[in-house]
Amino acid sequence: MPLIDSMETKINEMVDELQGLCASYGLANQASEEKIITNVFLYKFLNDKFMYNLKKFGDAIGETAKEILVNENDELDAFYDAYSSEVAFEYKDTIEYLIQKNQQPDFADQVQKALNHISDNSHNELFKIESAGGKKNNLFDSITEGVDEAQRNNFVKNIFSIISSDKFSFEEIAASGHAFDFYSSIFEHLISKYNVAAGTYAEYFTPQSVSRIIAKILVGMSDKIEAAEIYDAAAGSGSLILHLAHELGSEGGMNRAIVYTQDISGKSTRFLRLNMMLNGMTESLGNIVQGDTLLNPAHFMVEHDPSSGLKKFSYITINPPFKMDFSSIRDQIEQKWQDTGRFFAGVPKVPNKKKESMAIYLLFIQHVMYSLKPNGKAAIVVPTGFLTVQGSIEKAIREKMIDEKMLKGVISMPSNIFANTGTNVSILFLDKGNTDGDVILMDASKLGTKVKEGKNQKTVLSDDEVTRIIDTFIEHKAVEDFSVVVTYDQIKEKNFSFSAGQYFDVKSEYVEMTADEFDQKMADFENTLNSLFTKGNELEGKIKDSLKELRYE
Repeated sequence: MPLIDSMETKINEMVDELQGLCASYGLANQASEEKIITNVFLYKFLNDKFMYNLKKFGDAIGETAKEILVNENDELDAFYDAYSSEVAFEYKDTIEYLIQKNQQPDFADQVQKALNHISDNSHNELFKIESAGGKKNNLFDSITEGVDEAQRNNFVKNIFSIISSDKFSFEEIAASGHAFDFYSSIFEHLISKYNVAAGTYAEYFTPQSVSRIIAKILVGMSDKIEAAEIYDAAAGSGSLILHLAHELGSEGGMNRAIVYTQDISGKSTRFLRLNMMLNGMTESLGNIVQGDTLLNPAHFMVEHDPSSGLKKFSYITINPPFKMDFSSIRDQIEQKWQDTGRFFAGVPKVPNKKKESMAIYLLFIQHVMYSLKPNGKAAIVVPTGFLTVQGSIEKAIREKMIDEKMLKGVISMPSNIFANTGTNVSILFLDKGNTDGDVILMDASKLGTKVKEGKNQKTVLSDDEVTRIIDTFIEHKAVEDFSVVVTYDQIKEKNFSFSAGQYFDVKSEYVEMTADEFDQKMADFENTLNSLFTKGNELEGKIKDSLKELRYE
């Protein structure tokens, strides 16, 4: 079995074993279960990466990892300087050291102290998540939350038996050079266990195929790939933004993308931090903020200075929550931002019934439009109904996209492309540099294969279908019954509809026939209709007779 497949199997088995362990201690489906598993996963990954880098550094200076850890000649300090963008450990923090203490009665306490020590290490300040209010949370939470105190030692001993380096080490994958594709797959397995719509925002994981389509198209829309500040205002676990960062690539060993995100969910933000660490985006961790983007956006032209105005970005990706009850902050949003132009089309009213149906995604679309640089580009996942609905806010948004010449294209995706929502979705692509360009509208709704995923049905796109979507969009190619290229004026003529189907040519089939053949065809139609009417009358009579019999019984 190739290294990648073997490692993927081993890591997925580790996650499954940890989940089984939590279940055996009564933590299944508890909030603490997700925290424990993600914290243990992160600790194992960082420990192994630390050891890998330490050995590599030792080879360069002619010392072993243990000799460096002793730090007799300040070798460890030199190592920290050389790997300043990585999480710093001391020997007493490592799995190798702690596993030797697993028979001691305070083993669980020793492990938690080590995690706290890593969090408090001055070298690791970068890795703490910042809230919109400026507070920073620790790198690690408790890994015994919800476990009875008398059982914690055994619980942690079992954890260490699962993550022991004797079973496997992330060091192998660190040396393989296949990090992004590998960790994307691993991360999807991890998050699938906790990808439940819950909390203030629905925490949907964007499928890999959709993330890949968006990243390829956004970068493909650019004439030249350059370093860029990229943003997701409802980042969730980070699939979209990290696919885009990966597509932008690196130059001279440095990532071209500087990532900025915000998300109100603590759970999603923990997953996002883990995802960024897995994929080597540690230099952007200081830009990851937990908080309410709509009421209190956290990124400004001058850091932490709201008076400088909201920051503008070269690329924006977003898969926002579509509908939810935000009535408690609705008026605050309107009052706070009414004079800025940020929500130019308006804030949805609170309905008398079904407050949970408030279209919050309309605010996120407006926020994205407001946050783009003059030549900025964006991809926004929206419910397909947005493309044609004549509601005042929806239409005002579409009109602005056309009037200000920023629409590049639209892709209508297959139903159930997201396993946990039946809402049909489309992707809007904006490009503020598309002032003289055409717009491509694509109907990809018939693509994909239906598969069962748990209790839900999901549509899966093949690699060939993903490539077809990407290539057709980037080439702006009109394909019969699949894509059409239109102008801004044509969209205005269609009452600002973004639906591809409304622009497809209606094709008529012409068959030549003589007058006699035409008369015979019409006579056949008439005979068929008369026969159907006769059968219908007979059926109606039988139904009436049956009803009479029922009345007299």
